[in-house]
Amino acid sequence: MPSHVLLVEDSVLVTDALRTLLDAMGHRVTVAHNVAGAVAACDAEVPDVMLLDLTLPDGSGLDALAEIRRRGRVPAVVTAMTGHDDDATRRRCLDAGCGLVLVKPVASRELLRLLEVWGAARAGLDASG
Repeated sequence: MPSHVLLVEDSVLVTDALRTLLDAMGHRVTVAHNVAGAVAACDAEVPDVMLLDLTLPDGSGLDALAEIRRRGRVPAVVTAMTGHDDDATRRRCLDAGCGLVLVKPVASRELLRLLEVWGAARAGLDASG
């Protein structure tokens, strides 16, 4: 089931590649390149999924998540994407409310599989009322 995905990432190369991939699979993609953009995007419309880079030009992705949570605009699925593959980073992300932590570079096949799982779970919730 296609999702609305908010991709919070400061690298234009990464956002362009992921947008192309996700668009091709039928997902609707919104891109934010910084904390302020992520908060504004969630204020405008809460996405189904937020893929959240931790290192942004105006702060941490976890700062964005905290502000989005404060405003009551948290997506159903929040997944951190980071180049840091250590227990402390993983714990900080999970404690902040990320359901999953993906280490960059994220494999396209794995990301698409996860979106399919999340979409199916969402469809099941929608059907059960």
